[in-house]
Amino acid sequence: MQSFIDKFRYNAKRASLVQSRIKALERMGHVDEVVNDPDYKFEFPTPDDRPGPPIISFSDASFGYPGGPILFKNLNFGIDLDSRIAMVGPNGIGKSTILKLIAGELQPSSGTVFRSAKVRIAVFSQHHVDGLDLSSNPLLYMMRCFPGVPEQKLRAHLGSFGVTGNLALQPMYTLSGGQKSRVAFAKITFKKPHIILLDEPSNHLDLDAVEALIQGLVLFQGGILMVSHDEHLISGSVEELWVVSEGKATPFHGTFHDYKKMLQSR
Repeated sequence: MQSFIDKFRYNAKRASLVQSRIKALERMGHVDEVVNDPDYKFEFPTPDDRPGPPIISFSDASFGYPGGPILFKNLNFGIDLDSRIAMVGPNGIGKSTILKLIAGELQPSSGTVFRSAKVRIAVFSQHHVDGLDLSSNPLLYMMRCFPGVPEQKLRAHLGSFGVTGNLALQPMYTLSGGQKSRVAFAKITFKKPHIILLDEPSNHLDLDAVEALIQGLVLFQGGILMVSHDEHLISGSVEELWVVSEGKATPFHGTFHDYKKMLQSR
């Protein structure tokens, strides 16, 4: 965390993230030094193009599953290449449903969701980790997902997420949960997305891996929207909070720490 502060202290674009980490360090006080694992890497590829705005926009979008009640009504917001957003709220409130609406996996019941024809969206969730072919290995899995791509290019991309050498050739069933997550990240980002949607991305990641994920997200030159309960991840990588409740997604003017204090005061 201190190395992140030192690296980005004078980067105006990351000023709010630096300040949040300074405050986090002050709250933590003295902790034993965490030993960094050089294999913990999340180097997200930079998109070759930058579509002009609007990238994604919701206009009076409402949604309810067929035969069920309306879950969200009149959602109005936009996401662009500079967005750094975390959605927070109780479990089961529908945050993952909003991610699916953004990704186009679900369609609004009324209103519109616009996506630029040129935008590439990557989605990470536990489903993508669970969907890995456990009988395969990371390299063979990537070769099957992207036929015709040179092996060395796939190896290099896996290496961007710390899946290198023999690890790329190990049977998937022998990998830890965190290693499988990194393979899933490699798969969803191979086509250089403009927007990354993350649903509880720190599940199965230890402290070192979360720290590496944060640094990777900060350096990513695209938009980020995540659903997470991980205060460290949120404080280190996003600049906006949206609170999902009562069928709405409302900007919260404060930090995640402020949000938790608000909940405790109720």
